[in-house]
Amino acid sequence: MYILTTTSSFSINEFPDGLNVIHNPYKRKLTGDEIKDLIIKYQPVGIIAGVEPLTREVMMAAENLKVISRCGIGIDSVDMKAAGELGIKVTITPEAPMISVAELTIGLILSIIRKITVLDAGIRKGGWKGPKGNLLWGKTVGIIGCGRIGTYVSRLLKAFGCDVIGYDPYIKEHEICRMVGFEELLEKSDIISLHIPYTDENKNIIGAAQLKQMKPTCLLINAARGGLIDEDALYEALKNGEIAGAALDCFAEEPYSGPLTKLENTVLIPHMGSSATEARIMMEKQALDNLIKGLEEFGII
Repeated sequence: MYILTTTSSFSINEFPDGLNVIHNPYKRKLTGDEIKDLIIKYQPVGIIAGVEPLTREVMMAAENLKVISRCGIGIDSVDMKAAGELGIKVTITPEAPMISVAELTIGLILSIIRKITVLDAGIRKGGWKGPKGNLLWGKTVGIIGCGRIGTYVSRLLKAFGCDVIGYDPYIKEHEICRMVGFEELLEKSDIISLHIPYTDENKNIIGAAQLKQMKPTCLLINAARGGLIDEDALYEALKNGEIAGAALDCFAEEPYSGPLTKLENTVLIPHMGSSATEARIMMEKQALDNLIKGLEEFGII
């Protein structure tokens, strides 16, 4: 019996006896055709998945597949309807990336508000003086999505002396955030941070109209998922001074090489939210545990 680890990297090799493990040979995000070819070749009973597209077509090629164990928190890369119809169990590792993504979010906020990357670039070009930044203390921060990660980010922001407001269509009361409507959050926030999954409903939830509702001093942060922000509209808003800056860890198309790279009022990093050593180890262990439990439920091991 075969197991595929299709996430870009997987370091744990503590699989039960009787399972032959095939690791991602490309060491990067797989295309739909690449993962389909691997599935046809090995016909795995389980997959430890990254963010590659597990579409209906891909899963239909997997005659023996019983468990997809996502090494991460999102399921937007998996056709959940198809998985249900095909009897494939899908699991995630929601606790493992929480601290890592939350800490990175704070890092992005501090980088953009204190202009750390601009000052660093100035020194590397032979300069010394640079633009003044602003304090995080006293700012109103709007959290869009108040689940695990949004809540942890809120807790960290409170320690910085921020007024934290939140919007989440599924949460009316929150232990930390003062919950408000979407429009109010856009209008009142000095900083807005996204912590929602990518869905058809959430696609470009921040577009040209929403950017115009923000303060001209507002900073926009996305360490959640690409596709939540209309990047063309964001470029125009940043270029024209409609908002002050943006810090992004994820993009609609990755690797990203678009026009936002030409602006000084952006901080751009290559989808590193959960890429802390400790968090990655925790995610891999949880993904393996989920895979084993799932295979045990089906009586495969």
